Amino acid sequence: MENNLKVYKSDKFDVEDTASLSLFLYPHSFFVFAKDQNQANIGIHHYQDFSWEKLEWLLGTDPLLRNDVPVKVYFHQKGFSLVPGALFQPGKEKEYLHFAQELAEDVVCFASGLDSNNLQVVSYIGQKLKKTLDARYSEVSLHHGSCSFLSYLFKERFNLIGQEILINYFKSHIYIAAFTDQDLSIFNIFEIAGKEDLLKYALITMDQLKYERNHVRISVFGATEKSGITEDWGKDYFQNFRLVNPHANQNYTHGFKHLKSENVLEAFWQYE
Repeated sequence: MENNLKVYKSDKFDVEDTASLSLFLYPHSFFVFAKDQNQANIGIHHYQDFSWEKLEWLLGTDPLLRNDVPVKVYFHQKGFSLVPGALFQPGKEKEYLHFAQELAEDVVCFASGLDSNNLQVVSYIGQKLKKTLDARYSEVSLHHGSCSFLSYLFKERFNLIGQEILINYFKSHIYIAAFTDQDLSIFNIFEIAGKEDLLKYALITMDQLKYERNHVRISVFGATEKSGITEDWGKDYFQNFRLVNPHANQNYTHGFKHLKSENVLEAFWQYE
């Protein structure tokens, strides 16, 4: 596990300065953001080739995770549902999620409000994982991993054109969103094997919404050199294709060399 850890930190990083943690569990990796009392990031641990079964072990071994401070946990997983705020009723999260998939009995559901609570993102975790987190931390907030990406898109919606497809790439998966005249039309998560699958899902989305290939704009977040996703590659297929990073709502103290090479969306923008 130690060999799969990348560490980014302030030049004057001290674990005791950690006032809160934000944890991002991806399907195959795990980010820990340590924040000081001003919510500036002072240390980041990135575990590669990570499986969720290792989380309990890490909670007792990682020096950042051993702190009993307020924790926000974001789960990047397929099991979620978007519910219009006007229809959402607390306590009925399982009913909403049954539209997305069958659920086991021993799950804990949660919801996060977006766009001034006009939309609720509903998801779940197993009771065992919830008990593990509660045993370690006295204050835990749960969110689906898509909340950061969606919250950014809603903030930027008035800068979008009439036909817009936006993709957040994170190695083995993508989130894909489509906005028609600045209203969200489609949002989903897909597992991908490579950049060709990103192209496939963009084309499927265009077909579903009857977008015009010469008019639609494709924006990709999170692309890295290793992914092979470049603007030159994308412009072979789409007239209006771009790689972008979100405007930042995250602050950093001095240091954090090489963090940009990760190009993870939450290094720039987090749902808070």
